[in-house]
Parts: sequence; C-alpha cells; structure tokens
Amino acid sequence: MQISERLLALRNKMDALGVEACIIPSGDPHLSEYPSEHWKIREWFSGFTGSAGTLVVTTEEAGLWTDSRYFLQAEDELDAQCIQLFREGDPGVPDYTQWLGEVLMPGSKVAVNGETVSVSLLRRISRELRTAQVSVDASHAAAEEVYDGRPPIPENDVFLHEEKWCGASRSEKLEQVHQIMRKNGASHYISAALDEIAWVLNLRGNDVPYNPVFHAFMIVETSQVKLFINPHKLTAQIARKLEADNIKVSLYEEIYKHIRHIPEDATVLLDPDRTNSAIFAALSPKVTKKEQLSPLTRLKAQKSDTEVQHLRETLLNDGVAMVHFLKWLEDHVGKEKITELSAAQKLKSFRAAQPGFVGESFGTISGYAGHGAIVHYSVNEESDVELKPEGLYLIDSGGQYHGGTTDITRTVPLGKFPEQARTDYTLVLKGHIALACAVFPKGTRGVHLDILARKALWEHGLNYGHGTGHGIGYFLNVHEGPQSIRPQDNGIEMEPGMISSNEPGVYRRDQYGIRIENLILSRVKQESEFGTFMDFETLTLCPIDNRLVDAGLLTPDEKAWFNNYHQRVYEQLAPRLDQDHQQWLKEKTKAI
Repeated sequence: MQISERLLALRNKMDALGVEACIIPSGDPHLSEYPSEHWKIREWFSGFTGSAGTLVVTTEEAGLWTDSRYFLQAEDELDAQCIQLFREGDPGVPDYTQWLGEVLMPGSKVAVNGETVSVSLLRRISRELRTAQVSVDASHAAAEEVYDGRPPIPENDVFLHEEKWCGASRSEKLEQVHQIMRKNGASHYISAALDEIAWVLNLRGNDVPYNPVFHAFMIVETSQVKLFINPHKLTAQIARKLEADNIKVSLYEEIYKHIRHIPEDATVLLDPDRTNSAIFAALSPKVTKKEQLSPLTRLKAQKSDTEVQHLRETLLNDGVAMVHFLKWLEDHVGKEKITELSAAQKLKSFRAAQPGFVGESFGTISGYAGHGAIVHYSVNEESDVELKPEGLYLIDSGGQYHGGTTDITRTVPLGKFPEQARTDYTLVLKGHIALACAVFPKGTRGVHLDILARKALWEHGLNYGHGTGHGIGYFLNVHEGPQSIRPQDNGIEMEPGMISSNEPGVYRRDQYGIRIENLILSRVKQESEFGTFMDFETLTLCPIDNRLVDAGLLTPDEKAWFNNYHQRVYEQLAPRLDQDHQQWLKEKTKAI
C-alpha cells in the first residue's frame, strides 16, 4: 500500500468512529524511544523512520512534527503531497495542538490511543484542545486497527544479567524501591518502562533492536512484586530465581485487568511522564495517586561503583576497537571501495572482537560529506555513498557490552577539506573541552551547563539544534534520563554517578557535519564552606583527530586538556595494541 492508500484507510476508520482527527505518536505502551516493529505505527502511516515525531491526520490534511535532528531526513522520506512537514522549534511553526485548534471546527473529536501517550502528554493535549472546543478520545486504537500486515509483538527469550556485572542483587534493588514507597506511603508502584524493569530485575532481552530489553510491566506491592510478561520468554532457571525473590509472573496482556482490580483504598505511586494514560485510566477514581519521578529512573541513573568500574574496562575495549577502525579507514580509503554501509559494518566487526560484546547500541550514523550534516542520518542501500579521499566523515556509533553501553562520535578528514571546516571543528572542540572541564556546585542542572558547550560557536554565529548531552544506560538504552544537558530545563540536577554524553557539533547543509562525543561521569570534586562542588571525568578513550585542529584558536588551558587527554589515551590503550597500532596511536596523540 502507498502512503496515500494507508491514510485513506485511516480516514475511513476515523469516519466510522465519528472522529475528525487522529494523533499518532512514536511510542509503544511503555513509551519507549525505540519501539519494536509491532509499534512503529507512525512510521507505517508516514514513511518517516526517525525515532522522534508525531503524525496528525485529519479528514483532509496530514502533518508530521519532528525536531531539528530529523529535518533533512524527514524532507527526504515524507511524501509532501500527502503529509506536510512541521519543523518543531522554527519561528512561526505551530505545535500540533495549535494546528488542530485552527483546522478543526468547534465540537470536533480527536482520537489518540491512550496506550501510546503518557499521562502528562494526554493531559496537555486535552487541555490545549479544550480551548478550541475540541475533545479528545483516548479509548480508540484507530491507526493500529488499520495497520495491514502488522508484525507481532516479539517473543524473544529473556536472559540473566549476572550479579557480578550489576553489583547489586535483584532483592537489594527492590528493597531500595520499597524504601521509597514506604517514604511516600505507597502500597503499589507501577512501572511500564522496559529499561527500568530490566535494570531492577537484573534481566535483559532481545525484543527491541539495539536495546537489550523485553516487553513487560511491573507492579511492586507491599508484600510482593508482579511481573506481567509472557511466561514462555522465561527459562526455567529465571522463573525459579524470580519465584525465590517473591516475584509472581502473570500474562503480559493482563496488566490492565489487574490494575482495574487494585483496591480503592490503595495508594499508587507512578510517574506521569513514563506511564501510559490507559494504565492511569484503568485505576479506580477512588485510588490515591502519588505522581512523581519514577524511583527507578533515579536509582538507575546513578551508577554504582561496580557499574562504573566495569564501564571503564568496557570503554578501554571500545577504544581499542575504535583505534583499529580509524587506522583501517585511514589506510584503505581511496585504495579500495569503502562506503558508508561497509565502513559501519567494519567498525562492528572490530567491536565484535572485543570481550563482552553483545551488539551495537544503536544504528551507526555513518555520514560522509553532506550526509554528515543529517544529525541522525540512517544509511541504507539506497542512500549509501562511497567514501572518497577528500572531505569529512562523521561516525557516531556504540556498543552493548555486558559491562556497559558505549556511545562515541568522531569526525575525521579523509583528505583535502575546506578551511572553514578547520575553524568549525576547533570551535566544536572548544565547546567539548569547556564542558569536560566544568566545575559546578551540587544542585546544578543540565540547562546551566549547556551554554559552556555552545559559547565558542555562538561567538562565531554558529549553533546546533540538538542537546549537548544525554544520560546513558548500563547495558541498556543508549539514551536514558532523567538528566540531560540541553537548552530546555527539565528540573533535574546532576548527581554523582550519572554518566552523560558530551557531544557539541555543527552542521552545514550539503557540505559536512562535525560532532565530537565522549562519555563523562559526574563526581564530587571537593567540599568547602561554600558547599559541595562537582566536576566531570571523561571516560571515553579514543583519539580526537588533530589534523582538523587550528591550534591558534585554542587557549593554553584548552591545549593542555587536549594534550593531557591524548597522553591518557595513549598510555591506557597502547598496552592493548600491537606495534603497528601503537605507532599509529602515538602519531595521533602527539602534543599540539
């Protein structure tokens, strides 16, 4: 079916339901950033494959809203005759509730599947449309019912993430949750987030590409834990371990039925941003609801000493893989045919040779020349181009290892490059160093730090449209909260043990993209009469290309950081390399 035919089928369904518009978000019932194929409803109806976006379909029109990371990708993928692209954040661009308020008549009804929107989002949509006298019905799954040939929910096996990697047992983690529940007077705590359930239960899965999670819901009660998962996903060994920890297994599909039977005198703790609105709607109106940040979100974000120790070792191995790849690329580009796809596959093979490697942490962003300017470029056989011995190549990649998740971006010159790129690269490097060197009082939020990474770019009239840093999971999702380093304030303070990315960039359409990304660990630096002060430790170990650096734009302190970082890279990676790679690395980490 063509996109136009799919939209027509949806409009026929809308007409039968008596609704004038349908909102189709990107999420699944767990509000995952990266859902399984079963839940890629928006992608099927729009053709847009980016991980962030909302499709809105009315009886006459359709629009796709996405952020600046995906503007170029959406332009390429959308059928402009069927769907209009709305660039979120651009001047004069309405959000989809504003747009619906303008194109719909008073008294109209909008459908959205309550399982795919959070409690908070549904409230906002309803509130904003109410001003236009438009109502919202979250009880329909109109788009899902029209989806022809929809893939089934994955039924892959769950596996143990051994305690030696985690540093805390399942029962110890659940006791931390129970402590938070007691503090809040809660009798029940509902978790629908796949990464949180995987983390607290020390289990992992293969239901979603790149994310080692499995489809499940969880309710923690005062005396027991209920896990809603299709039982055949569990081995006999895992089932026994869960039973020993007083975890009762029920069918995945029974979650809503069980929630409807939670006693009216219960006090339920839930996160309105990470719980779908259908779960909330299933609760009796008489149940007391305590809404706050999920306890597991914060517990998971602050990595234990054991997790950090394993991640350090993992990043050494990942750094070795990157050195092998970067040397291979330099040695072979222009001498044999290398494309964006084959380069990404080669890097995967180098990672696969490392201890503890399980898979990639996301689809590698392998962007040559103008493709590097597409922030979340996803190379495929149609878009694949050959790397030539000229211009810039951006590669953003990561690995899933038993000992942690990695995420790294490097930009490398493959030959001659425009002088403008040298300046751009150095300004990005200055921002990267500024954030890496930040010292800040406890209580600082990501929004306060974001300016450090942008200041040098701003001074030259440059900027980038994505966030500077995101949290990263531990053998889990490559993007996790609650912290973020970006211009938008989410109210979350940087805490010791949080691991974030540091990835400023600059992108020139149809020319090149530049990004430098390392992982950084928040830690306490010192205590004084003025309070507790924190800083970052850079964990990633991989050379930052020095051929693109304009040393004249760097301050003495910036040069010192760059040289000290490279000295550490060489000292820690060289013992793991053969002589040829040691010599290459020595050249790449020479002081400037």
